[in-house]
Amino acid sequence: MLNKLINSILLLAVMAFGVSGGLVAADAIDDITPVTDEMLLNPSDGDWLMWRRTYDGWGYSPLDQINKGNVSELKLAWAWGMSPGGRTQETPVVHDGIMFVQNSSHLIQALDASNGDLIWEYDYDLPDDARTQGVRSKAIYGDNLIIATRDARLLSINAKTGQLNWNKQVANYKKGYSFSSGPIVANGVIVQGATGCSKAQPGGCFITGHDPATGAEIWRVNTIARGDTPEGNSWNGVPLASRHGGSAWISGSYDPDTNLILIGVGQPYPWNMEMAGLKPKSSDPNVTNDALYTNATLAIDANTGELKWYHQYLPTDGLDLDYVYERVLIDLPFNGKMRKQVVTTGKIGIIESVDRTTGEWLWAKETVRQNIVLSWDKKTGKKTINPDTFPVAGETTVNCPADPGAHAWQPAGYSPLTKAMYVPTVEFCSNTTVKTLDPGEIYTGGGMQTYSRVEHPDGDSNIGQIFAINMTDQSELWQYRQRAPLTSSTLPTGGGVVFVGSMDRYFLAFDDTTGEKLWSSGKLSNALESFPITYTAGGKQYVAIMANHKSGLGRLSSITPEIQLPPDNPATLYVFALPN
Repeated sequence: MLNKLINSILLLAVMAFGVSGGLVAADAIDDITPVTDEMLLNPSDGDWLMWRRTYDGWGYSPLDQINKGNVSELKLAWAWGMSPGGRTQETPVVHDGIMFVQNSSHLIQALDASNGDLIWEYDYDLPDDARTQGVRSKAIYGDNLIIATRDARLLSINAKTGQLNWNKQVANYKKGYSFSSGPIVANGVIVQGATGCSKAQPGGCFITGHDPATGAEIWRVNTIARGDTPEGNSWNGVPLASRHGGSAWISGSYDPDTNLILIGVGQPYPWNMEMAGLKPKSSDPNVTNDALYTNATLAIDANTGELKWYHQYLPTDGLDLDYVYERVLIDLPFNGKMRKQVVTTGKIGIIESVDRTTGEWLWAKETVRQNIVLSWDKKTGKKTINPDTFPVAGETTVNCPADPGAHAWQPAGYSPLTKAMYVPTVEFCSNTTVKTLDPGEIYTGGGMQTYSRVEHPDGDSNIGQIFAINMTDQSELWQYRQRAPLTSSTLPTGGGVVFVGSMDRYFLAFDDTTGEKLWSSGKLSNALESFPITYTAGGKQYVAIMANHKSGLGRLSSITPEIQLPPDNPATLYVFALPN
């Protein structure tokens, strides 16, 4: 109710003091073109139509109006205060000069992307007992926005008017199900992954395909293997009702050549493997304890939901170091042969590539100092795990990286100009102590560990890092290190600039070939835990990023206590441009 009152006041203010701008924007939105499958395949340079702009997950824009020679002149063009509420990691969508944003309270707004004038808003009535943290992304298709909600629903909203077309419940949020990232639309199908499967739900999470016209479910893929198959027998004999986890925390990528959705799946629950029933290993030779399909890439036919292949990176994960985040699709030679690669970086900080037509493992590259993986097989990628890092109830282990991960939900960006990927990472460790469940206690969360996060014992106090890797030969192109963690995704552009946000409230720009820092904003309102985008409106290039509300970086405060963050500042969208 408070949010609705505040939003009404804001709207009245816009009507009273910004009528002319609002009217111009309202006329402009009538002219936006329906988003077609072809547009999603080949978007206009000035649009940002999905989470990472393109199906391949590059997070790259060819725009070059802002470039190495003038990025130092960037100034704040406009800002937009988001509604009060939970933490948000919003990725705006921009089409034909109109920006669409989703507040943590699920207030959906259309803005003039040139000046931030409000055109319309739709206020979804999120239940009081649902999570208020924002959803990271959204889709646009035809004349409609496709919105995922924290109470596990999909909404279709008319992009021109803000009117609701349909509202479909996908899962029961009262059982813990939720959506953390929004959908993509691939070959005419809405694809959405579920999260929240830590709440002791039997059989874990799932990924669904939906009809854009009605929201009707077309197919469903379970992210925990079932049945009397080699995959189903990978859970150490644990019955289905006791198999938990497999959240799809991040939107997938799409390969139109194979019609495959490539999407990551998280770890099993609880994190302690004895409690999960995955250890000790069964003596039955037909039973393994890999816990498929957790910590894997799933390759799913976009139209049928058929699982074509999978590749698991880390079986039996007991440290919350999953491989669930971005899937970057790159066509480059490997060992003298052109390969269609899908590349991801796990929370351990190891970049790995597999062939996206077959699932064959290709190569790996470390980005940070870690003590979890001792080695990996050069043909299969199978890892040898350091036994000293195994969590054991009642004991404390030193784990590098710590559980938030060297690389987490902030995706890497790839530039076709440099053929380099720019991976934001954090280098730190944890003293980890495992607790056990009391007799009769019901498991309802991800883990039973306590953590003391510390600097890496061999580190230099520089926690934040960009690791730039040459994707043609997997060599290091450059590294940038600083004290403050780098907490947004990276945004490479056609102007030869890489943008990234920092925990200490600065927005930064780097030379894509040398790593030289070219520009820094003034201190903004909060940590920049989001996904920067760039677009054009009225022929002018803009760069936008969200400063968070109630930053989720408290887990790093023991390492960097000098970095003070406002606890209650509303999230703010900042938009930068060159002076006229």
